[in-house]
Amino acid sequence: MIFIKKMIHTIHTIGRRKTAVARMYMKLGSGLIKVNNLPYKNYFNNNLLFNKISKPLLLTYNKNKFDFYIKVSGGGINSQAEAISLAISRALCKFDINYKPILKEQNLLTRDPRMVERKKYGKKKSRKNFQFSKR
Repeated sequence: MIFIKKMIHTIHTIGRRKTAVARMYMKLGSGLIKVNNLPYKNYFNNNLLFNKISKPLLLTYNKNKFDFYIKVSGGGINSQAEAISLAISRALCKFDINYKPILKEQNLLTRDPRMVERKKYGKKKSRKNFQFSKR
């Protein structure tokens, strides 16, 4: 049986992915997830993205125990969903350290370091060259 600790204040965490940044506040509640002042099902329109966001909550059996208020900016919707997932995972670990091995096993506490490679001078894109003409 899992007991919930008393939470007096809100927990603030940040999640990032590519250029997307999610700033999140978590407090005890009824399972409300608001993204940019909209319910997350209205903000994201895809079941795959719903699953990405709620995966840490399902793994730790905390689906309807916390309210999340999230401000997300930058990137695309997929990157934003992954940034939110990282922020939720970090907040759950701040709340209870026993969740860390469960979330770490599923790679939910790892920040994905892959970024867009910068464009180099003398090239069309980061690696693509201009068309070469021999004659």
